[in-house]
Amino acid sequence: MLSIEEIKLLIEKLERVKKEDLQELIDTNLQILKDLALAVDANNKQMIDRLDKTTKWFSRDLEEKQQNPFVDPVIQRQVQTKIFQFARTNIYNSLEIGPGNGMFSMDFRAWRLNFFLDVLDKEKHIRKKFPSKHQKYLKFYMTRNTECSNIPQGSCNFVFSWDTFVFFTQQHVQQYLHDIKRILIPGGYVFIQYADCHYDKELNLAKRGYWNYNTKTAMTQMIEDEGYEVVEMHQFRPGSSYALFRKPGKQNPVVYNINEITLD
Repeated sequence: MLSIEEIKLLIEKLERVKKEDLQELIDTNLQILKDLALAVDANNKQMIDRLDKTTKWFSRDLEEKQQNPFVDPVIQRQVQTKIFQFARTNIYNSLEIGPGNGMFSMDFRAWRLNFFLDVLDKEKHIRKKFPSKHQKYLKFYMTRNTECSNIPQGSCNFVFSWDTFVFFTQQHVQQYLHDIKRILIPGGYVFIQYADCHYDKELNLAKRGYWNYNTKTAMTQMIEDEGYEVVEMHQFRPGSSYALFRKPGKQNPVVYNINEITLD
């Protein structure tokens, strides 16, 4: 039996391959699939409830990762290299959403202040990673869902998140995209991992309820709907898809080009 994730993926594929001579056939079957997807969503309350992860769920997941750590050193270096491309000015601040155990938290020392936003209180754990002279540049904030109101408006030129947005529903993702736009300066960048279920690895993680269903098509649409400009939608390897996008404007002194970073 098709899972809800596979049904939605098939809907998206059919919508992309429409041809005039197949229009009626595709439209008919597309409507059947959409009705089926709605029926599955409406009648499978347990599946719907699992989508929004709770604070308790995130805490348990983080504990399991602490007990059984697995870090792909190649992907870690690729992510760090991408971060370092933006570390060219200390005028503005950085924001990391969902730092967890702080795998990448030390990589933001080039920014003026380092903001960290999470549903879990990991401040003590992350502070231990930094030398004493850097402690005054660290700012920690707690959130419920996508609440970012404590972070100053227009204070950041870079927002980062890895191994966090893959757990969010599409609605949750879009709420975050809307909320963090207030924090960014014009021209500020966002670099986040997301689940692209066009790929089997990500789709399988979503089917078993660990990650949440998303696709490159849906993610691009959400980004553009919130008024951002898409810069890159790519992946380092299956299971590590990322979106890089920016808030329109020219206030940010760091300008990203596909292969390099320059300063205005």
